[in-house]
Amino acid sequence: MTTTARITWDAASARRAERQFLAGPAGSGTPVAEVVGAMAGAHAQVLSAAEVSVGVRTAQLTRADVRTALWDERSLVKTYGPRGTVHLLPARELPLWSAALTAVPTGPSPFPPDVRLTEEQAGQIVTAIGDALDGRCLTLDELTEEIVARTGPWAGDRVMPAFQDLWPRWRQVMHRAGWAGTLCFGPNRGRKATYTRPPRTESVADALGTFVRRYLHAYGPATPQHFAKWLAAPPGWASSLFGELAAAGGIEQVDFEGTPAWVAAGDTDFPDGPARGVRLLPYFDAYVIAGQPRERLFPGEAYRRALAGGQAGNYPVLLVDGVAAGVWHQRRRGRRTTVTVEPLGRLTARQERELGEQAERVGEVLEATAELVVGKVTVGPHA
Repeated sequence: MTTTARITWDAASARRAERQFLAGPAGSGTPVAEVVGAMAGAHAQVLSAAEVSVGVRTAQLTRADVRTALWDERSLVKTYGPRGTVHLLPARELPLWSAALTAVPTGPSPFPPDVRLTEEQAGQIVTAIGDALDGRCLTLDELTEEIVARTGPWAGDRVMPAFQDLWPRWRQVMHRAGWAGTLCFGPNRGRKATYTRPPRTESVADALGTFVRRYLHAYGPATPQHFAKWLAAPPGWASSLFGELAAAGGIEQVDFEGTPAWVAAGDTDFPDGPARGVRLLPYFDAYVIAGQPRERLFPGEAYRRALAGGQAGNYPVLLVDGVAAGVWHQRRRGRRTTVTVEPLGRLTARQERELGEQAERVGEVLEATAELVVGKVTVGPHA
C-alpha cells in the first residue's frame, strides 16, 4: 500500500530556501547561470533587481559578475520568460524554456478587435523578427522598420495602448518571439535597448514534463493552480498536464498541509526543521513570485503591507525564517546606498545582526557602501 507523504509548510519553505541558495550562499566558484537556474529564472524587468536577486544568493558575486555572464560569457540570456515578462535564463536551458513556453496555450487577446493580430499575422511577425535579428542587434525603431518591410504596414500601425502611449501593433506578440527563440536582448546601445537572435537550438523531447519537474524541484509541493499562476497559463490546461504527468509516473501527489499537491516523482525528502535566517529580496524576486500558498508566505500583516492588491514582487521583501516579515527600499547616491528596512515585528538580536549583514551584502552586490536604516518605507509599490 502506498502512503502519501505529508509535507508541512515549514519543511517546504526550508527546502525551497536550501535549493535556491537562501538557506546559505552558493559555494565559491558556483557559476552565475547555476544560481539563476536554481531560481527557475531571475525576473529582470528591472535589471538591477535581477542582479541583487543573484548576488544575495552568493557570498562574493556582484552586479559586474552578472553582466559579464550576460554580455561577455553569454552563459545567461535576457529574454521573455514566465508570464511574458523579462527574465535572465541560463543559455544552456533556453531550448527547454522555448519548447515549454511555446506549448502553453495563449488566452484571448486583451485588445479591441481593431488592434488584435490574427494567429497568421502573429506567426508572420515572429518569423520576421527572427529573420531581421539574425546576426545583428537592432533597436526597437530599427526592428519595427524591418518587420514592416517583411510583413506590411499593418504591423507598424501605432494602435497598441501602453504607458500613456501607442505602440506598433506587432509589439503585442514580442514576448512570443522571445518564447520561440527568435528574439532576446542584446547589449544596450547608449541608453537604448537592442535585440538580437539567440543561437538556433535543437528541439527538446518531453519539454513540458521536464519543465514541470524543474518547477516542482524549486517550488514544490505545488498544485496545478500554483503552476498556472506562476506561468500565467490556463488553470484547466495545467490541471490536465499534471494529470498526464502523474499517470506517466513523472510526478507524485503528496499531502501539503492537508491539501493535495505535487512533487517530482521520488523527490519527497524534506528538511526536519523550518527555514532560518534573514534575507533581503529585491523587487520581483523569484522566491516570492513563485512561492505558494501566498497566505503562508505572506502571513498576517505582511499580506497587506508586502503585497500590492495580492500581487507579489511589487515591494522588496524582508524575509525572516522563510516568510515575508517586512519591506525595504534602497536609494543610491554615488558610491553609497541607503537601505531602509521596515520590519513588521520585533527582531531578535541575532536577526538584527543578520539584517545588518544582509544590508552590507546588498551594497557589495551593487558595488556601493550600504548604510542601514530601520524605519518606515515611504516608497510605494513598483508599477
